[in-house]
Amino acid sequence: MMPDDADANFAVILAAAGRSTRFSGDSPSGQNVKKVFAHLNGKPLWLHSAERFYAREDVVQIIVAVSPEDIVWFRQYYLNEINNMLLITVTGGYERMDTVQAALRVVSASAGYVAVHDAARPCVSEQDIDAVFKTAIKTGAALLASPVNGTLKRVNGVLVEETVDRRNIWEAQTPQVFRRGILERAYQQETRQFEHPATDDAQLVEMLGEPVSIVPGNRLNVKITDQHDFALAQWIMRQKISP
Repeated sequence: MMPDDADANFAVILAAAGRSTRFSGDSPSGQNVKKVFAHLNGKPLWLHSAERFYAREDVVQIIVAVSPEDIVWFRQYYLNEINNMLLITVTGGYERMDTVQAALRVVSASAGYVAVHDAARPCVSEQDIDAVFKTAIKTGAALLASPVNGTLKRVNGVLVEETVDRRNIWEAQTPQVFRRGILERAYQQETRQFEHPATDDAQLVEMLGEPVSIVPGNRLNVKITDQHDFALAQWIMRQKISP
């Protein structure tokens, strides 16, 4: 598939297998739930995220990767949503790399590009998705990100060690989008050499020596990790602000 192919097709992997160690939310039943299942304006976070991609003509597949302890429940509880949206569900892992790798195994042959999106980012805008998809077609690898504006401190315990130069420092967002072959090669490389597990997919692609393009993304594309983020996402949606 040529990089400027206007008919490029995308598979979307929704990473929904996190352990939610920093989040505590309530389901409609009142039970404590993981963040991706917590209800935001009447819908679970993961469903808001899935709907951002469902209506797109260039998306041929949406894969939801769920943690091993939740997969059976997920398939039963959300059976209607899975069937109505033709979702593919897979068992993810306890590390992001394991989760995405599991989803990659079932990517449709008709998808020339793969987008990986955090299920806990329900506020990503159609405009930002358009922009990062378009850039990935041109360059092969692209991610949404926003420049860091605050002053950065490296800390040891509670003591400041140094102030970090924030010039050219960007905070990564999702979706992160790759030509399918590039992402597959990134996940085929020997990962035991890594001192720490990769925290996003672009990091694995960088380790191949492949260039990754930055696409400026809206700061309202928040990743929900705690209740403060959840409250912000509620405000974004209730105010009908286009993120």
